[in-house]
Amino acid sequence: MLNPDSPIPLYQQLADTLQRKIREGHYKNGDKIPSEHELVSIYGIGRPTIRQALELLVRKRFLTKKRGAGTFVRIPEEEVDLFSLAGTISSFHKKGLSVRIKILEKTRLITVKNDPENPFAGNKAFFFSRLSIVKGVPVLMEDIYLDPHLFPEIDEIPMKDRSLSEIARDKYYLQPNNGKQNFRIGYLRGKKALLMKVDSTTPLLRVKRFIHFPQRENGVFSELFCRTEQFVFSQKIGGNTNA
Repeated sequence: MLNPDSPIPLYQQLADTLQRKIREGHYKNGDKIPSEHELVSIYGIGRPTIRQALELLVRKRFLTKKRGAGTFVRIPEEEVDLFSLAGTISSFHKKGLSVRIKILEKTRLITVKNDPENPFAGNKAFFFSRLSIVKGVPVLMEDIYLDPHLFPEIDEIPMKDRSLSEIARDKYYLQPNNGKQNFRIGYLRGKKALLMKVDSTTPLLRVKRFIHFPQRENGVFSELFCRTEQFVFSQKIGGNTNA
């Protein structure tokens, strides 16, 4: 239920609740959602607050209003996700393969060590690390750095099985507008090699990714190690596909 004592406005809480229900399949594409009167009864808040929440979801393209008929679910067309595995590996996305995300290091604020390619070197950044597993096989390891000004308090948000792009869009209203990637062959050692189930001589695709936002260039930086023996990796950034 909604929390009137929360610093998050009630209309935002309701919008988040309805959006979660849409994502979880409680309301499916084309379904008519409860009327304003029914939502007032369900959530115990006034109609102006209900209207604010619905208008927000209409702007975000999760709902559409039909004059005289009501408000209906309109799931946005699928877009390339710059942050989640579903976007990084387009073949998985198209085939509907299940991806399990394992958090290796929880989100925390750190001072980034010297790395000439890391735009946060010598400064503070939020950092977390995750491993993506498909059919029991680890295929992608990511170390991710986030600008603390763009993503305040993101360390308080659970990241397990969450898409970072959804969090950026839904919680921070951020949408990347550009980016670049550097590709090399790389190798893992020690614990990271064990987690990826490779040895120190196994060549991996090593990607350094820079994501830009209208509010800040290099808002997100990540380093990825990808196993390529089973899957083709591709990424669409700024209208170009890098495979």
